[in-house]
Amino acid sequence: MAKVTEKYEVLYILNPNLSEEDTQAVVEKFKTLIEQNGTVDEMEEWGKRKLAYEINHISEGYYVLVKFTSGPEFPAELSRILGITDSVIRSLVTLRGE
Repeated sequence: MAKVTEKYEVLYILNPNLSEEDTQAVVEKFKTLIEQNGTVDEMEEWGKRKLAYEINHISEGYYVLVKFTSGPEFPAELSRILGITDSVIRSLVTLRGE
């Protein structure tokens, strides 16, 4: 029998030029979105860190890592929403190993 849910993690980098309130609003938006479609297992805000290389003339970003459990159709939708959100510089959704 196939699994109904899988464990995933998403790491996304926000534009560091956002105000603290705007940054927290975006983080809360994605946390709520994940909770509506699954469960948040763990969430870590790494804060501002230097990027390995500049992206659109930006040399640092605000990193957030979220480990979650959801159905197999949600990660693609989450990736799409992260991709069209202006304040997100980069994101990656991956399947977690057991």
